[in-house]
Parts: sequence; structure tokens; C-alpha cells
Amino acid sequence: MTTTQHLFLPSAACRVAVHIDGSADGPVVLLAHAILSSSVLWHRQAGWLAAEGWRVLRPDTRGHGRSEAPSPPSPPSLPWRMGDLARDVVEILDALDIRAAHYVGLSLGGMCGFALAERHPERLASLCLCDCRADAPAAFAQPWDERIALVEAQGCEALAGPTIERWLGRGFIEAQPAEARALHAAAAGTSRAGMVGCARAIQQLDHRAAARGIRVPTTLIAGANDGGLPDAMRELQAEIPGASLEIVPDAGHLPNIDQPERFDAALRAHLRRARQAA
Repeated sequence: MTTTQHLFLPSAACRVAVHIDGSADGPVVLLAHAILSSSVLWHRQAGWLAAEGWRVLRPDTRGHGRSEAPSPPSPPSLPWRMGDLARDVVEILDALDIRAAHYVGLSLGGMCGFALAERHPERLASLCLCDCRADAPAAFAQPWDERIALVEAQGCEALAGPTIERWLGRGFIEAQPAEARALHAAAAGTSRAGMVGCARAIQQLDHRAAARGIRVPTTLIAGANDGGLPDAMRELQAEIPGASLEIVPDAGHLPNIDQPERFDAALRAHLRRARQAA
């Protein structure tokens, strides 16, 4: 078993917590988590990736986990954008003297991957984007207004329970209470500024056209039961040159948690294909 290294890296916006596993000489894979979550989302994948020789970076997104939120917060007229989160990733890579990484992002982390591909393609060795979109049509963007209002009034604790149940379902929560408690704690512990800032970035998501220009090996993964996201990702597969798509049966928004064996097999296949293409 490897020992996780915990670092706080300064960026232009705030201090960002990064959790590092595996050999310092291994190829780098960066795991980016969902909104209302933290690096804990990837604890299983970090373990086996490190054991297989990868250097694994798990940053906590600004305002999530152990990472700070920018202070003072951006005023409403200057909300965070997905490009700001992508710049945080680039600054992590710069601080660790890493030229490029295999980027794996889920939900918010996947959306950030599209911004990286548009603005910083040279920092990507490959992309594995899970349960996410590249754009934010009104039906997707508008529900975030209600969630933002609730968090501004009551904090992220008010969203934690409903969010985890929507992601995983009551059956999983009852069968895997320890896993569910860890995810609930991560959601409840997210700062107001972190959730609101990232939610506003999601509402402005606009990287659909740029996705067509992605040239690194790309795999898209979606849980079969994750609402309209499987269809959205099928559309993206048709637009991204050479992209592969894996729909994980019996999985919701967090296929790496509720169907980990199937998810891990898809991620291994992606990384194998990416390294063969290098």
C-alpha cells in the first residue's frame, strides 16, 4: 500500500490541496471530482492506479475538500468560469513540473476537461470524461439556480442528503453506508463559495464547438441510468475524432462508485489505448 502525500499548492486564485499517490517516476494521471465532492470520490481508483505504477494526482477543486476558495469571492457580475478551474489544473501541473497528464474527470471534473482541451491542449496526454456535458442548455442550467439559492441560505449541508441519494439511490446507501457517509461528509463540507462558484461556472459551460477539435485519445463514460447524460455523451462521441464511449449498465451519476469493477475496466482500457497511441 502506498502512502498518500498531501500538498497545498499556491495558485493565482487560492491554495489548492493535492493528494498524490504512487511513484514519482510514473506516468501521471490526474483525477478530477464532481461538484459537492472532493478527492475522496477517487479513493478506489487512486489505490489501484498507484499499485500499477501510475503517479496519481487528486486535487480538491477550489472551495471543496481541503482547498480554499478565492478570497474575496468573485462578485455576481464576475462569476467563475470553467476556464478558471482549468487554469487551476495547469498551475498544479506547473508547480509539480509536469508537462502533461492523462486527465480523468467526472461531472464537474469532466466539464473542466473540455475547458482544458480548448485552452491548454498541450497539457493533456489523454482525456477520460465521465457523466458530463460540454455545454449548458437551459434545461440543464436552470435547476442550478434553486440549488444555489438553497446553499446561500442554508449551506451545503442542505443539499448533501438529496444529492447523494440522487447520485447513488437509496438501495446503494443502505447497502454501502460507509461509502455513502464519506460522500455525504464531502458534500456537506463543501464551502458555500465553492459550490456557488462552481455552479455558476457550470451554468456558463460553452465548449461544445471546441470539443470537435480534441485530438488526444479520448474516452467518454456514462452511467446508463444517469438521466439524459448517456444521450448527450453519445452526441459528443460522434463529434470528437476517434472518441470511444462506454455506457456502464446499472450505474447512475457516479459509476466509479456504484459499479466500480465495470468502471475500472473501462478506465484501464482507456489508459492502455492512450499509452499505445503515444
